[in-house]
Amino acid sequence: MNLNYSAEEQAFREEVRAFLEEKLPEDIAAKVKSYRRLSKGDHQRWQRVLSERGWYATHWPEEYGGAGWTPVQKHIWDEESNRYGAPRTIPFGVNMVAPVIIRFGNQQQKQYYLPRILNGEDWWCQGYSEPGAGSDLASLSTRAVRNGDHYVVNGQKTWTTLGQHANRIFCLVRTDPDARKQEGISFLLIDMNSPGVTVRPIITLDGEHEVNEVFFEDVKVPVENLVGEENKGWTYAKYLLTYERTGLAGIGLARAALNHLKGLASRQQKNGRPLIRDPGFRQRIARVEIDLQAAAMSNLRIIASVEGGGVPGAESSMLKVRGTEIRQQINDLARRALGPYALPFVEEELEAGFEGDYLSDPDAAPVAAQYFNNRKLSIFGGSNEIQKNIVAKMILGL
Repeated sequence: MNLNYSAEEQAFREEVRAFLEEKLPEDIAAKVKSYRRLSKGDHQRWQRVLSERGWYATHWPEEYGGAGWTPVQKHIWDEESNRYGAPRTIPFGVNMVAPVIIRFGNQQQKQYYLPRILNGEDWWCQGYSEPGAGSDLASLSTRAVRNGDHYVVNGQKTWTTLGQHANRIFCLVRTDPDARKQEGISFLLIDMNSPGVTVRPIITLDGEHEVNEVFFEDVKVPVENLVGEENKGWTYAKYLLTYERTGLAGIGLARAALNHLKGLASRQQKNGRPLIRDPGFRQRIARVEIDLQAAAMSNLRIIASVEGGGVPGAESSMLKVRGTEIRQQINDLARRALGPYALPFVEEELEAGFEGDYLSDPDAAPVAAQYFNNRKLSIFGGSNEIQKNIVAKMILGL
C-alpha cells in the first residue's frame, strides 16, 4: 500500500528497522514467526530492551517517561515490529491502565505506578468481565464497600487474560448499588497478593492457559487505590476501552498473518501445483487483502483525527469490528489451505523447543490453535454486535 510519508517519517522507519535488526532477540522472533507460545520471561526480556531505548510506553507523554511518538510513528512501529516478529506488547499495564492513571489519577498514583510499569516491576491484568456482565459490562455485581480507610471487595471476574502472571489488577466495582448501573461504579487498583484473592485457570480449546477466573472474598483495598472519584468509574472505563478497541483491530498482526497465509498457500499443493495459483483460492486471498488495506486506511484516518492529542471515539468500534473480522478470515483461509492437516495436533507442539514427532505438518499446530483461539476476537473488548450498535447510534445517528 503506497502512502505518502514525510522524509522525517521515512527516516524514523529506517531507525525502527535498524533497532529491530540489532536488538530483537533471534529466539523470540523465531517463536513469534512460527506462532509458538511465548513465556512470561520472553515478554519481560523484550520489555527491558524497549525500556532501555525509551520505546516501551510509545504513546505516553515524555514527562512520564513515554516516547512521545506521533500517531504516525506508532503506526510505523506497529507495521515494522510485526514484520520483524517482535512480540506484541502486553497491553494491560502500559496501554490500558496507564492512560487512565495519567488522565484521571492523582499525583501520588502517577509517581508510584507509572515507573513500576516502565521498569516491569508490576504486571497488570484487567478486571472487567464477570459471569453475568460481559458485553453488558455495566451490569457487573462485584461490590466494594467502604470501611474507614479501605474498601472491602467481594465478587468474581472472569476471562482475566494472563492473570496467572499478574501481581496487580485494575477493577470495575460497584460502590453504590442504589444508583443507575452506570453511575454506581468505581475504578480500583488491587494488589493480587492481597488475602482473599484467588486465581483459577480456564483452559481454552487449544489447550492454552491464557485466561482465568479471579475471586475476591473480603479483600481489603486501601481507599488511596481509588482512581478519580468514587462512582465515576464508568467514565474512566469508557476512556480505557477506546484505547483497547482501536488496538484490537490488529492491523500489523493481520499483515503478518496474511504473509504467513501466502507462504502456506505457496507450499501446499492442489492438482499438482501450488494452492496460491488456484484461481478460487487466490481470489479469496485477494479479497481479504483488499479489506485489510481498507481497514489500514481507516486506521490512518483515525490516527490523523486524534493527532492533536484527542482520543478515538465511536470510530474505534468500527475499526474493532472490521479488524477482528479480517483476522478471523485470514485464520480461516490458513485452516483451509492445510485442509485435513489443520485438524490434528498435540498441545505440546506449540511449545518452543518441541523435539517430538509432529502429528502432521509442523505448520498445522499453530494454524489450528490460532483458528480456535481467535474466535474470541469478535467477542472480547465488547462483542462486535455491541460495537455495531455503538456505530449505528454514535456515527449513523440511528
